[in-house]
Amino acid sequence: MADTSHTAGRPSRPVGLPETDIRKVWEGIALHTTPEVPYRLDPEVALVTAGVETDVLGIGYGELSPDDIAAVTAAHPRPDFKRQILAAFADGFRHRPDTTFGTVNADVLEHFVPGFRRIDFVEIIQNSDWPA
Repeated sequence: MADTSHTAGRPSRPVGLPETDIRKVWEGIALHTTPEVPYRLDPEVALVTAGVETDVLGIGYGELSPDDIAAVTAAHPRPDFKRQILAAFADGFRHRPDTTFGTVNADVLEHFVPGFRRIDFVEIIQNSDWPA
């Protein structure tokens, strides 16, 4: 996510946005997959996370009115969304699997990249050079 957040912050500078707003853009994108942390930051950062959780994961979907869902999906159709977003995630990380350590992106590669095996945090600790 850091790559995307750096890219997102770049166009903001020529427009003259204050550095604090550019930081919020960066944090919103960089941290939206980090559980709980964004909700302790600026409201804009938390809002990005809440939006992603609803849009991608369906968290809170049952609390939305059918009219609101219809209005949003009319403006932003979701044809084959689940398959397409998972394919986009897999394509985005397939060439750099080590960056998925400790993130939900490892789940995506585990499902869609034959032979991918996530880095195991427990094994890292157990196999470190430190004595027991």
